[in-house]
Amino acid sequence: MILKLQGSEGDLTSATNVGRAHLVRVYNSSNAAVVLTQKAAGGATLGTVSIKSYDCEFIQKSSTDTLEGGAAFKVVKVAFTN
Repeated sequence: MILKLQGSEGDLTSATNVGRAHLVRVYNSSNAAVVLTQKAAGGATLGTVSIKSYDCEFIQKSSTDTLEGGAAFKVVKVAFTN
């Protein structure tokens, strides 16, 4: 797997669509598990997931969906390439 960066890293201090991303790399910089929430553009919660401390996950979403969960989450818009 080769990761293609499509933006600069930010955090989830407030809800964001992460540059209208379809794929987001999420890193939990906290020493505890933290809950990530994905919401539709209208604000309805689509799902939640706990991300372990110091773990990285990839979240696929619609471009208008937002992610939130706090400053411990470091996020960047990405794509996979060969």
